[in-house]
Amino acid sequence: MPEIKPETRSMIERLIAYDTTSRNSNLELIHFIANHLADLGVESELVHSEDKRKANLYATLGPQDRSGIALSGHTDVVPVDGQDWSQDPWTVSERDGLLFGRGTSDMKSFVALCLAYAPDFLEHVNEIPIHLCFTYDEEIGCVGVGPLLDHLAQKEVRPRCAIIGEPTGMQVVNAHKGRLGFTCHVRGHECHSSLAPQGVNAVQYAARLINRLVEIGRIKAEEGPFDHDYDVPFTTVHVGTIQGGTAVNIVPKDCSFEFEFRCLPGDDPRVLFNDLKGFAESDLEPEMKAIAAETGIVFEQGATFAGLDTPEDHEVVTLTKALAEANSTTKVAFGTEAGQIAERDIPAVVCGPGHIAQAHKPDEFISLEQLVKGEVFMKRLVKRLGAPLQAH
Repeated sequence: MPEIKPETRSMIERLIAYDTTSRNSNLELIHFIANHLADLGVESELVHSEDKRKANLYATLGPQDRSGIALSGHTDVVPVDGQDWSQDPWTVSERDGLLFGRGTSDMKSFVALCLAYAPDFLEHVNEIPIHLCFTYDEEIGCVGVGPLLDHLAQKEVRPRCAIIGEPTGMQVVNAHKGRLGFTCHVRGHECHSSLAPQGVNAVQYAARLINRLVEIGRIKAEEGPFDHDYDVPFTTVHVGTIQGGTAVNIVPKDCSFEFEFRCLPGDDPRVLFNDLKGFAESDLEPEMKAIAAETGIVFEQGATFAGLDTPEDHEVVTLTKALAEANSTTKVAFGTEAGQIAERDIPAVVCGPGHIAQAHKPDEFISLEQLVKGEVFMKRLVKRLGAPLQAH
């Protein structure tokens, strides 16, 4: 059975014990990390949310006057509500070489590895500092990383590159899709269903918008652009929820639905959204308002994150491949904070222990084998800290 060092196991257990579901505060966990680093002589900077209930943490291990490698991960997890867990999700349990608990795969184990190896980083750091970036509210749309990046933009020294430790099975991901999400609110005009032509049926107008989205998605699937390095090689359009109406004999006044575009890097989702918005404004709303002036269609932007497309020959890709002993890179459809980080001129890749297939599920787990690979990655990084970054 593979074994990990006690410090790694202990840190995973400590982090999982904090219920940092995105609806909750993460401050208790962040203060624990800050205190852990303070015990090592490392000062942390906290970047709080507007309501002060949550915070990002940024810390530099090693020389403060030069740019180094950021190790980045989010501290929030998805809810366990309604899931059939066979054990306490906030207590790590081991079975058959697997560690179970909410966040073991996505992605507190990577954060734990960073903290468990912090003493090693400090002992060996010479040329290259390590920057630790731990964020809030990634799971609800990569919300927290924005204020952290704003904070870093004001600093004289910021990371030269970043490795985001989302679960990739220790494969090196240099590209992923971006997401643009919306909620559409359709306001109709209510009346008795026997007088349906005198009303404005919000559900039916929502259906026409959804049909338009289906058509946009069909065109993308048939005409591209395509990138066959992805498992789904084209931009996708998806409608996930819909609510509307009160009774079958009432023309519904309100209907809302949520939809998203998952776009290949370089395929602008705003073009697709403008198609839908133009259809709503030029075709649907004039019909609706001809019957009742108070009707209309409103789009509310929701969770959004940028795509990632770091060149194969960039130094952060080459470095991460060496640390992971990977001969190639891969591309994924799920999103991470890496896209936003790269947009702010900090080139980024995604590489971490665990598998996305285990994330967000009941009895989420990570294998000890993956954690051993994560430890090997960190040990190789420790050895790199005494040499200039480009010498790899």
